[in-house]
Amino acid sequence: MTDRHEPTWDDLAHWGRRAAEWGADYHRTIRERPVRSQVSPGEIAASLPEAPPEEAEDMETIFSDVDRLVMPGITHWQHPNFFAYFCSNASPPSVVADYMIANLAVQCMIWQTSPAGTELETRVLDWLRQALELPTAFHGVIHGSASEATLAAVLTMRERTLEWQGNQAGLPGQKPLRIYATAEVHTSIDRAIWVAGIGQDNLVRIPTMGQLRSMNPSALDDAIKSDLAAGQLPAGVISCVGGTSMGASDDVGGIARVARKHGLYLHVDAAWAGNAMICPEFRHLWAGTEEADSVVFNPYKWIGGQFDGSVHFVRSPEDLTRTLAIKPVYLKTHGADGFINYSEWSIPLGRRFRALKLWFLIRAYGLEGLRRRIRNHVAWSEELAGRLRDDSRFEIVTEPILSLFTFRLVGKDDADQLNFVNRLNDDGRIYVTQTQVDDRTAIRFQVGQFGTTREDVMAAYDVMVELA
Repeated sequence: MTDRHEPTWDDLAHWGRRAAEWGADYHRTIRERPVRSQVSPGEIAASLPEAPPEEAEDMETIFSDVDRLVMPGITHWQHPNFFAYFCSNASPPSVVADYMIANLAVQCMIWQTSPAGTELETRVLDWLRQALELPTAFHGVIHGSASEATLAAVLTMRERTLEWQGNQAGLPGQKPLRIYATAEVHTSIDRAIWVAGIGQDNLVRIPTMGQLRSMNPSALDDAIKSDLAAGQLPAGVISCVGGTSMGASDDVGGIARVARKHGLYLHVDAAWAGNAMICPEFRHLWAGTEEADSVVFNPYKWIGGQFDGSVHFVRSPEDLTRTLAIKPVYLKTHGADGFINYSEWSIPLGRRFRALKLWFLIRAYGLEGLRRRIRNHVAWSEELAGRLRDDSRFEIVTEPILSLFTFRLVGKDDADQLNFVNRLNDDGRIYVTQTQVDDRTAIRFQVGQFGTTREDVMAAYDVMVELA
């Protein structure tokens, strides 16, 4: 047996300080690292023991192994030159709050298990509702991700259409349920359709139109009428604002009128772009969202409240809880009626105290500080797109939608575009990704990392020119 010291809570202050110092140093020096991990597949696994330790190991050894074994395999999502995907941001106040959340380790499943968790979530999400200027009819809940929020919305569509009998009786014997969206929506919508038992064949793709590749409301109306005539059950519409590929954004108002005409549930997926709606000048992109039944956005994708934590606003909490709530006796809050139990609003029963991160974040920066970041990112993205447009080696494929645009090398085929993406990412100074626009490969560029500066964005142009 070993007499090695096992960690106790008395050690927390020491290792907490070490972790904080490590984190601060990481962010101070992050520009010195390649953005994307440069390891080969299997390299990290090969450096790790195949069997777990039988005896306790020293914390000093474990801590040092983070730098030695883990860090080479990290792609640095907090790097200011991370221009791929949508960012998974962190900010100092939010990180501190997450540390406190981990220490408290409370379960915010019902009011009595964490009154502060419940009531802070209600208040902070109403702050965000006000910031977005959504109507007071909307009420919020925090999910782990937009995928959870979308699944909750699809399940609500299903239950409402089946007159609340789907959970009880199941789907066998029912007419096919139909959900409508464009090809620009995120694949989490497809997965929600699968999990809800509706089936991929019943996700109806509506044609798009215009530069924003928005859903055609007339085509939506025709598809719904056709399905009704065929004896199928239209259940809901999923609208996209700021699609992942190139920022596609639907005419939510026009879609809402069609959905309302047919009595269908309308969910707006604004996972990334919803953050920008705290800025009044960008709200034209989701005009009509106030008419929707629900909307989701992810604060970690832009304004610095790191993963996990997705904000889902619903017009009718009663429909959501009628779909998801299960109330066993052991979860009853005795002697306290009228309180929200957020586990009845979401897929998992267990819930972290995620509202604390948003509370810290909003108070530490203020809405105006968060707006300033978004406005800067949009302006810098537009400036870079302008430089590429003026350079004969490049062509803009889709114009900036907020801080996202796509481009290509002039005169090169799809294989060359992918090779260029690989050269950029293997070089390590910036990180981008590719997408498909009109069946052609394009290079996708998005500004959204919390610590990015104008100099970082303009330096990306120099790297592109050098490696083109």
